[in-house]
Amino acid sequence: MWKTVRMSQDGACPGDSMLQNVNCPHVKLGQEFPGVAFRGHLRSLPKLMEITNSSHASHGNHKENSPFLNSSEAGKGGDYYDRNLALFEEELDIRPKVSSLLGKLVNYTNLTQGVKEHEEAESTDGSKKKVSKSPSMGTLMGVYLPCMQNIFGVILFLRLTWMVGMAGVLQSFLIVLLCCCCTMLTTISMSAIATNGVVPAGGSYFMISRSLGPEFGGAVGLCFYLGTTFAGAMYILGAIEILLTYIVPQAAIFHSSGAHDASSAMLNNMRVYGTVFLILMAVVVFVGVKYVNKFASLFLACVVISILSIYAGAIKSIFDPPEFPICMLGNRTLSRDQFDVCAKTIVKDNITVPSKLWQLFCHSTNLTTENCDEYFLMNNVSEIAGIPGAASGILKDNLWSNYLEKGEILEKAHHPSVDVAGQKNNLHLYVLSDIATSFMVLVGIFFPSVTGIMAGSNRSGDLKDAQKSIPVGTILAIVTTSLVYFSCVLLFGACIEGVVLRDKYGEAVNKNLVVGTLSWPSPWVIVIGSFFSTCGAGLQSLTGAPRLLQAIAKDNIIPFLWVFGHGKANGEPTWALLLTALIAELGILIASLDMVAPILSMFFLMCYLFVNLACAVQTLLRTPNWRPRFKYYHWALSFLGMSICLALMFISSWYYALVAMLIAGMIYKYIEYQGAEKEWGDGIRGLSLSAARYALLRLEEGPPHTKNWRPQLLVLLKLDEDLHVKYPRLLTFASQLKAGKGLTIIGSVIQGNFLETYGEAQAAEQTIKNMMDIEKVKGFCQVVVANKVREGIAHLIQSCGLGGMKHNTVVLGWPYGWRQSEDPRSWKTFIGTVRCTTAAHLALLVPKNVSFYPSNHERYNEGNIDVWWIVHDGGMLMLLPFLLKQHKVWRKCKMRIFTVAQMDDNSIQMKKDLATFLYQLRIEAEVEVVEMHNSDISAYTYERTLMMEQRSQMLRQMRLTKTEREREAQLVKDRHSIARLESLYSDEEDEGDPVPENIQMTWTKEKCDAEKRNRGSAVGSFRDLISIKPNQSNVRRMHTAVKLNEVIVNRSHDARLVLLNMPGPPKNTDGDENYMEFLEVLTEGLERVLLVRGGGREVITIYS
Repeated sequence: MWKTVRMSQDGACPGDSMLQNVNCPHVKLGQEFPGVAFRGHLRSLPKLMEITNSSHASHGNHKENSPFLNSSEAGKGGDYYDRNLALFEEELDIRPKVSSLLGKLVNYTNLTQGVKEHEEAESTDGSKKKVSKSPSMGTLMGVYLPCMQNIFGVILFLRLTWMVGMAGVLQSFLIVLLCCCCTMLTTISMSAIATNGVVPAGGSYFMISRSLGPEFGGAVGLCFYLGTTFAGAMYILGAIEILLTYIVPQAAIFHSSGAHDASSAMLNNMRVYGTVFLILMAVVVFVGVKYVNKFASLFLACVVISILSIYAGAIKSIFDPPEFPICMLGNRTLSRDQFDVCAKTIVKDNITVPSKLWQLFCHSTNLTTENCDEYFLMNNVSEIAGIPGAASGILKDNLWSNYLEKGEILEKAHHPSVDVAGQKNNLHLYVLSDIATSFMVLVGIFFPSVTGIMAGSNRSGDLKDAQKSIPVGTILAIVTTSLVYFSCVLLFGACIEGVVLRDKYGEAVNKNLVVGTLSWPSPWVIVIGSFFSTCGAGLQSLTGAPRLLQAIAKDNIIPFLWVFGHGKANGEPTWALLLTALIAELGILIASLDMVAPILSMFFLMCYLFVNLACAVQTLLRTPNWRPRFKYYHWALSFLGMSICLALMFISSWYYALVAMLIAGMIYKYIEYQGAEKEWGDGIRGLSLSAARYALLRLEEGPPHTKNWRPQLLVLLKLDEDLHVKYPRLLTFASQLKAGKGLTIIGSVIQGNFLETYGEAQAAEQTIKNMMDIEKVKGFCQVVVANKVREGIAHLIQSCGLGGMKHNTVVLGWPYGWRQSEDPRSWKTFIGTVRCTTAAHLALLVPKNVSFYPSNHERYNEGNIDVWWIVHDGGMLMLLPFLLKQHKVWRKCKMRIFTVAQMDDNSIQMKKDLATFLYQLRIEAEVEVVEMHNSDISAYTYERTLMMEQRSQMLRQMRLTKTEREREAQLVKDRHSIARLESLYSDEEDEGDPVPENIQMTWTKEKCDAEKRNRGSAVGSFRDLISIKPNQSNVRRMHTAVKLNEVIVNRSHDARLVLLNMPGPPKNTDGDENYMEFLEVLTEGLERVLLVRGGGREVITIYS
């Protein structure tokens, strides 16, 4: 097989010289050039292709956007001319060669932070983006240190000593253990997800949304965003607390006028300064986020130096404890900032004079005791060491908890004191507990100090080997921080006096930061270090949160957030930063670190819970794509992590937990309601599939019990020539009957060849789905292409559904206009379908005059649904009106049941029995028994039967003469085009033999005589029509149809809907046309009729 080359029209290269002139711009491989063949030059073809490929690649401006070649690229590359792959030429036009695919995937680079994820990056603007720098960060700089910086924060410096004092060393160990176990198990789950393929920038949000789907992803992503935003507020509040309490207390704007409003003045100061700090930080982030990242290492250095100073101070305290004396009145701790000398009296110039402490408690400058506080008089003032040191044995006193109520005085147990009531107006002189404490409260306050484990995964776009760095770096960071926390708990308990530990703001030690009193060389090391580290952490939060919101907005799963997807020209999220600042301001207005911490604990715990859930779901489902490189995970660990997260949420604050869940639930339902049109191959889809499979296998065990039987519909729709639904009211009826319950399959048949009409089938399916949406039909659609419509319907009836979820009822439209049509195929298809459903033991519903059926917007405020129960069909006639009445259209209609009694029946007893039966069925309906007398067959019935048979005979003759005319005229008909315009219930099976397209006839004498005889017999048979006698069986059937129709029209002419037993088709196919006539006579004069045929099983029961 010779390949030839064709010249392009706009230029010419010399014929044979093209093999030397390979750079000829007008020659393209794969095009034909008549006259120039490669016969002598086949060996040089691979070389030519190689040169062409290299020259093509050397242009440099060609950038590939997707890992799959389109046909033009395949043509340019010319790879598929390889002799070994000649068999796959057609496939290679649309599918890449393995080598091409691998070449592209090797060049794949992680997208940098802030850029759209890889699913979106294949859009047309992808070619305009600059080539990003290759990621270069290793485990230490990319994961370990950022995680350390995010985990160590304000709680360690401001609240850990207080927590140890309140909970004791043992319970503090438990709190730290619980929180660290939670984050460690979450990290194991996160590592599994992060190493299961390439994770572009987006961190936890990306991982959860791609593992659990857009609904969970959006809900948890927003929870994580809110958590990060409130974390920013918490860090700012921490920084302000350090500034106003320990660095420059005189900078306070609001001052307390009395003892009682000291806390409110402090809160107002926090609000004002917090807002100012927030604005400054937001401006810094807006102006230049790169500066924040540059200073990150400086902030981390502050944290590390501060922690090292704690260890240094603890070691020093063994042999040289720092001097921080505490003044005790009895066993009560006094606030040291209001007096200097810890004594009741002082000696001044050899005279004993009252001290400042005496003046405060006795309100006098002399030693009179009239106005003195009784507790002050009865108890001695003493000084104890605030930092006894690690060798002092104080640890055993600090092992146990000492929880306090709000306003309670800090007391030292076993210290000598006389227990008498003091004056309430002197309470401000003592160190008081500012909030009520318990194990649960402390868990909520401490948990934010272990968050920050996502910092590594958030930087996944910058890592050299994210799949190795994220697990190793994050787990090492957690181990390191956990060890620091455990050791700090132990050191604080072993070195610091219990009342000092319980003193949150260091009032007993001259307003010093409690952890600073232990540090070496100076308390200022920790004060300054913690201030800068909290400021840095706040900046990091204000940098990260807007990016997270931008990523969620760009995914477009929460429509009202779309505005936050935009930003500055360089991609910085301006609007998202504004919203983040506003939400952080809410946290700052709360103004209390202890109140804000549980809020962000909730959001982080919710996020971690779903990370664990994502890992557990993926592991249990064993989806083919679940192949993490990190192997040390297990679904049981993920479930344990999930349980701990849930427990911690409710332990720390059950009402915050419920609010966080409510917010997440509302976001979930909103995304679900909006219809997140995202297919991310997430685990919840896999879970749905597994659940569906399990349920289907359970259903397969046997047929449903009569109590569970409900009509599972297969609705056969007719499409017109434009592929539009011809009778949409069939869908309306189906939706009213089902009311969103059970199975509904909408089926249709397109006549033709599958290979040629596949596109039409897809278009028809989409049309039907649109119509299903309009009519609110919840179900599935199936369009079948078949050579014959009757065969297509048979295929649908046999093969629709899956396992136990198969249809048990067929809804079939009535073949309108069958009498007027000369073509018998429409009613033949109808009767064939009736026979198919009977053979398959399926129920059959035929709505007649379906165009008059009510739409979903109509309401029947009165009227009857009449059931004519002629023969027992398993209870279908009783069940269907009951189901219809569940829908708002039919709800107010009354149900009437008519049954027919013959002369020898006891109609009164029948009525009683029927009423009892309906009572036991719990169906409310009026009951009537209609007596049909044995009357003679009327002349009308006889005449009607005669007309039916004459018409049938005449049409048969007409079809014969038509065939003869076609043969004489040698008409050529395109069967396919005619069949396409036929109705669904048509079939292209002709009566008699098919006519060949061209008949070459040679007339002989014998043929001419035979033709004359045929014509003569045709004329004779028309004469026979006049003398025809009707068949007695047909007369009897017509009599039944006429009589029943009279009775039904008489009683039910004004009914909203009449349900009627549908007689079965005759066993002998010769009587099919007469059967159609009987059905027409039976339903004449009725506006809306539903013909019902049972499937041969009981569908309703009186038992519970």
